[in-house]
Amino acid sequence: MDRVPANYFKKLVNTADICEVRVDVGRNTFRLLGFYDKGELLLLTNAFQKKTQQTPPAEIRLAEERKADYIKRRSDHG
Repeated sequence: MDRVPANYFKKLVNTADICEVRVDVGRNTFRLLGFYDKGELLLLTNAFQKKTQQTPPAEIRLAEERKADYIKRRSDHG
C-alpha cells in the first residue's frame, strides 16, 4: 500500500490520537479531523476551511469529544 504524503495526512501532536486530512479544492484548503478505530477504520469527525498554519484548538477539542462519545457508545453496545 502506498503511503500518503505527510502534507495530506498526519497525526496531530498533543492530541488524543487525532489525525488531519488535507484536501485542496481549487484555491481552497479544507481539513478533516478524525481518528482510527482499532487501527483499521478512519472515522472523520469534523471539517473546516483552514486559513492559518495552526489547527484551531476548538476543532481539535470537537474531534476529541466526538471520539470519546463514539468509543463510549461502542462500548455500551458491545
